[in-house]
Amino acid sequence: RSRRDRLRMTRIHDLLVREGFEGSYDAVRRYASRWREQRRKDGGDDAPAFIPMMFQPGEAYQFDWSHEDVEIAGKPMRVKVAHVRLCASRAPYVRAYPREGQEMLFDAHARAFAFFGGVPRRGIYDNMKTAVTSVFTGKERVFNRRFLIMTDHYMVEPTACTPAAGWEKGQVEQQVQTIRGRFFQPRLRFASLAELNGWLEAECRRWAEHHPHPERGDITVAQALEMERPVLQPILAPFDGFHESEHAVTGTCLISFDRNRYSVMSRAARRTVQVRAYADRIVIRCGEEIVGEHERHFGRNRTIYDPWHYLPVLAHKPGALRNGAPFQDWELPPSLHRLRRRLGNGDEADRRFVRVLSAVLTDGLDQVEAAVREALASGTVSDDLILNILSRRREPATPHSIVTSEDRMLSHPPIADCARYDRLRGYDAAA
Repeated sequence: RSRRDRLRMTRIHDLLVREGFEGSYDAVRRYASRWREQRRKDGGDDAPAFIPMMFQPGEAYQFDWSHEDVEIAGKPMRVKVAHVRLCASRAPYVRAYPREGQEMLFDAHARAFAFFGGVPRRGIYDNMKTAVTSVFTGKERVFNRRFLIMTDHYMVEPTACTPAAGWEKGQVEQQVQTIRGRFFQPRLRFASLAELNGWLEAECRRWAEHHPHPERGDITVAQALEMERPVLQPILAPFDGFHESEHAVTGTCLISFDRNRYSVMSRAARRTVQVRAYADRIVIRCGEEIVGEHERHFGRNRTIYDPWHYLPVLAHKPGALRNGAPFQDWELPPSLHRLRRRLGNGDEADRRFVRVLSAVLTDGLDQVEAAVREALASGTVSDDLILNILSRRREPATPHSIVTSEDRMLSHPPIADCARYDRLRGYDAAA
């Protein structure tokens, strides 16, 4: 059986005792030792023979996951580490994720191919659920539809290993053990996953630069990667690797996704939206329109607000500015923050400030900021003045004067001379 499913000698002894065995653990251990030795003599499964493999540059890569223990922001965390290894140059790439979701699988491929500078022609995988839907006899598989879309995008031929036959992707299996011993022990401590992944990528480069190629001792793994890079397939565009699902928006403009809640634009309230989950963010769409985008959180029971999503509602309900949950600790631009402080506290001050904020819906945040700065520079803090400045900036520019061509110029252009009327009066008097 595979190593994961094998029983330890202590467990075998415990099961035998339950069946009435009265011998010691040493007796079981000695019998197991003799049994293994006899299997080796008979050419049994305990001493399998293998055929060494050779891969051409740009031919294949191997992929696998491992689970490692780290410390993030002072708290212990078990991360899922994606391992990718080029079979010819033996170049490694590793990246840590909170879980093994399909969007993490897509992200790991995109980042690994960018790290290698190209894409091999074939990918070797085990039978993970994010890639394989059904396992049949031999090598026959039904791959996941989204996984096939990704491999078609990169022009990669996916190959699945035989179940419990780790030697079929032995390079990446060995990489898991090497990386665990060299990178993750002793336990790594970082402030965030982003810092951890930046360090891991740098360590992959350093390891490749300082370790010789196992089959060509005269060059390093990094040099072998440089030689393999020209024959890799070019990356025409990164794959848009997301996992999509539908969710209902509540009356408070929130959706529930992955045990957390996220805000959306108020016009999507009580409608059905599509959530595209990426490894590090979520994009919320209502039809063809994007109604929300947030950094992805992997905890639980958190509510993530974007206060600008609620601005159209706030324009009609300015009293919600003080106690509205989305507006607590609102990080406003500096000019708007100064304006709110200058306006003071109270219902009337909130109403005047909301009038200015509402102009963002029609004029945009940049124009409103510029108008607020102009009003503050003049020493006058008034919502009416700010709205007047915006109104003046919306007025069309003064049209240019008409330029007349030479062939249309008057022979005797009119002269503005009011004294001519006095001369006419003199002519009338003389007459």
